[in-house]
Amino acid sequence: MTKKLEKIIYNNYFWVAIFLLPNFLGFLIFILLPVLASFGLSFTKWDLLGEINFVGLANYQNLISDSTFWKVLWNTIYYTLGTVPLGIIISLMLAIILNKKIKGVKIFRAVYFLPVISSTVAVAMVWQWIYNPQFGLLNYILSLFNITGPSWLTSTTWAMPAVIITSIWKGLGFNMLLFLAGLQGIPNTYYEAAEIDGAGSWAKFSKITLPLLSPTMFFVIIMSIINSFQVFDQIYIMTGGGPARSTSVLVHYLYQNAFEYFRMGQASPIAYVLFFLVFIVTLVQLRNSKKWVVY
Repeated sequence: MTKKLEKIIYNNYFWVAIFLLPNFLGFLIFILLPVLASFGLSFTKWDLLGEINFVGLANYQNLISDSTFWKVLWNTIYYTLGTVPLGIIISLMLAIILNKKIKGVKIFRAVYFLPVISSTVAVAMVWQWIYNPQFGLLNYILSLFNITGPSWLTSTTWAMPAVIITSIWKGLGFNMLLFLAGLQGIPNTYYEAAEIDGAGSWAKFSKITLPLLSPTMFFVIIMSIINSFQVFDQIYIMTGGGPARSTSVLVHYLYQNAFEYFRMGQASPIAYVLFFLVFIVTLVQLRNSKKWVVY
């Protein structure tokens, strides 16, 4: 290798390192160091102002015996089971419809994607008005059919379903766009060959669309589950975790422990429980993907 070539390679590595440095520093300062610090705090008792006292595994033991923790854990699972399957099914149906050559299809795509880029706070406030039991739009529509609507966000029965509906509506456009991209990547020749063989709509969907869309489906499932476990904004704005903690989830309970009760040591284990839950669910999905994802 000549000295000139060595110099060129060295210069290339140097500039690669220079351009990667800001991203690396951002990861180090804002992600890696806070993760390590929170892990250390999970073994301590600290109220943000006083001394940091080492308590060992006491915080984890307290979490196991904390009935509120188990309630918010179930609420998180309930929210995930409510948003993920319905959100995926509805967004897939919309993507199939909007993949057809219909008049004004680009406008419809933009309209369905609009909630995704809208502020979660603004969306939550609009849906608060929709769910208002006195002058909300939803109860007004129900009254037209002689149905008395419930007090949606103040009912322990209906508060979580109301938040689930809002979340599905908010994220529908993102999943729809991913499915739409996947559908447009499927060659039309497969469908033409299937039509020649006399295949109907369901046969084409089940034998061609779903298998070839499975990588996109896998990605959407993983991202939807991760996002549902991390839900916070709409819970905080719409219900504040109430009534009677019927909508409080893991991230909301973590926030309360850290910044309302000033128990940083007790909040940190909740973050790691959340991490391991997401990690385990993702790992299971990765292992099972070999059985149904077609690459």
